[in-house]
Amino acid sequence: MDADMDDTPIEDSGLDGTVRFLKILVTTLTATTILGLIILISVIVMRVQEMPTTPLPDQIALPEGASALSFTQAGDWYAVVTDAEEILIFDRASGDLRQSVQIAPARD
Repeated sequence: MDADMDDTPIEDSGLDGTVRFLKILVTTLTATTILGLIILISVIVMRVQEMPTTPLPDQIALPEGASALSFTQAGDWYAVVTDAEEILIFDRASGDLRQSVQIAPARD
């Protein structure tokens, strides 16, 4: 064995208190971050659940032979895109057809 290497402990240089403080600080900050994330996610979930939803019409009367491909809605109207290349816009309150828009074929 080398004479310079012995098993004597390293003297306390005052770093033990600083290291202990840093460990407590990092643990506290980690716990605070996790708690903050849980609170933030909870608030987002609660806000999304409170968002008002517009009810869909119970029944949409489409022209004979037409079937719906997609549906969209706004404040006082809703629209249905049919397989006949047509957009039908209905009044939400009465269900009456407001407007019919024929979709033009794509230009080459």
